Amino acid sequence: MHILKVVLTCLLLGLFGHLSAQDLLPTPRNIQASMDKGNRSTTGLPGKNYWQNTATYDLRIRFAPATRLISGEADVVYTNHSPDTLKTILFKLYPNIYQKGAVRLMSVEATDLSDGVQFSKFVVNGEDRPLKELNPDGTNLNVKVPPVLPGQSIRFNLEYSYTLNKDSHIRTGEVDNGAWFLAYFFPRIAVYDDVDGWNRFPYLGTQEFYNDFCDFKTVITVPKNYVVWGTGDLLNCAEVLEPKFCQRLAQAERSDATIAVIDSSDLKAGNITHDQAENTFLFDAKNVTDVAIAISNHYVWNATSLEVDPVTRRRTRVDVVFNPQHRDFVEVIDFARKTVEAMSYNFPKWPFPYAHETVFDGLDQMEYPMMVNDNPLEDRTESIELTDHEIFHTMFPFYMGINETKYGWMDEGWATIGEWLISPMIDSTIEDDYGVERYARSAGTEADLPIVTLTTQESGLTMFINSYPKPAMGYLFVKDMLGDEVFYKGLHRYFRDWNGKHPLPNDFFYSMNAGSGVNLNWFWKRWFFDAGVPDLAIANVSNNKREKSILVEMKGTKPVPVDLTLTFTDGSQQKLHRTIAVWEKGATSVEVKLTTDKTIKEINLGSVHVPDADGKNNKWKG
Repeated sequence: MHILKVVLTCLLLGLFGHLSAQDLLPTPRNIQASMDKGNRSTTGLPGKNYWQNTATYDLRIRFAPATRLISGEADVVYTNHSPDTLKTILFKLYPNIYQKGAVRLMSVEATDLSDGVQFSKFVVNGEDRPLKELNPDGTNLNVKVPPVLPGQSIRFNLEYSYTLNKDSHIRTGEVDNGAWFLAYFFPRIAVYDDVDGWNRFPYLGTQEFYNDFCDFKTVITVPKNYVVWGTGDLLNCAEVLEPKFCQRLAQAERSDATIAVIDSSDLKAGNITHDQAENTFLFDAKNVTDVAIAISNHYVWNATSLEVDPVTRRRTRVDVVFNPQHRDFVEVIDFARKTVEAMSYNFPKWPFPYAHETVFDGLDQMEYPMMVNDNPLEDRTESIELTDHEIFHTMFPFYMGINETKYGWMDEGWATIGEWLISPMIDSTIEDDYGVERYARSAGTEADLPIVTLTTQESGLTMFINSYPKPAMGYLFVKDMLGDEVFYKGLHRYFRDWNGKHPLPNDFFYSMNAGSGVNLNWFWKRWFFDAGVPDLAIANVSNNKREKSILVEMKGTKPVPVDLTLTFTDGSQQKLHRTIAVWEKGATSVEVKLTTDKTIKEINLGSVHVPDADGKNNKWKG
């Protein structure tokens, strides 16, 4: 193993060692400092000194539906793999976004304002910490601790409580009278990394999350008749559900068919959970970045499974749990199963990494490891697009530990291209162009900043186009240029080297270069780092002879593919395509030639995923 890694590193240095400083990608000074320490590299591999911290969480939660009170105990063992001695530990208290007086960028109903997370016990390495010493600053809690040396661990024993929100649903809260989604429900230790140290960005409701890979044992106690779904494997089905429901669940794990684990008749009959005052569900999840919990006393549960890895024959179970009044969710089990299948075999062609995936009928559009929280939709196409978009997040940010807080495009952009490509696999009539036109209209305006602009510095339209359509188009254009075989060599190399770690933008770019064997820096710079406008125009058409030509001019500076649709006088059509490679050497125009005896009647320039800031010069008529 180690020998292969050394050989591979030498090969990569041979491939890219000839690059001069001006051929390398722009590198911020703070990231360069980490590279100088050997934590990261320009080869696409993690540096020889790369490190990251981790923790184990033993969570014991009690939820009272009548009051929405969450009472929790947490035993946390945090291990310092960094070269630094840690004298403080930063905790994230995400429920404090609902705290009275908290700074937030999303509106909250007055009925949901609370005192935030309240601690009744805070023990550090066996020593009680006076609660008056705990002074949270919004969602951040900085705790002074005995020095934690490199390689050492520190233990926390916490007891806490807070009231779950009801009327302002920011990714978590009450769904209806009998269903709740619990996210960010425990004090967690922030990421301490090689670039920023502690992740001190507060949670304001807009930017998303950055978490370490940890092991979680989650125990949640609820009154009888409530079923719980969660991140991780349910270890005690026989202790909480009546035998026939456990048998149906086991059947679903072996079956390609859809099994009704709980149906409407079961809800009417009751007796789904054991007949005792409370039931305690136990979930176990290893090497994941987060956990989430869903609870309901009136949801049906459909399940199926499929083989996601033909080598190991490993299967993934797909669950959809929903209010039976929301008829659109009946089909979601099919959408979800086909998404998991497409991800495993079509795009990104990587075995789905988790043993199960649950789609929960909630009030949001948000992803978690092994679970998504999706709202009902009347439009079938939108339902397909939402389902595959959120499930695609399994790879980014969860399989790859993306810092969404700073680099939203490194996960949302991938979910967007996943939506574009997988939705037509589920329904061939779908032509998903999410965000393309909005980018085309805003390109080159004050709202249009380079993609690599930190997400923490963006809002509104800027955050949207830089997180979703622009990066998705960049990934799509590279896939088009390289062709699938070479593209997947690059992407799968990225998966192998950075799964379970925290890749930064340049780690992705260099990994793609190394895996594909193609230096793509010219495109990374122009599409992701530089300002500019995508704008092509039909400059000239030679239509008189058998050898015809069309001159396409790049009037902007963003390289995009050339797509021409030719309509001939006999009514037939022909499509001509050139990848972004035609712009690599700095050309400002490209001549597209064809041989035909037909006379061209009309030419249209452009396609569904290619933005153009000025469409008035994209049509020619003979």
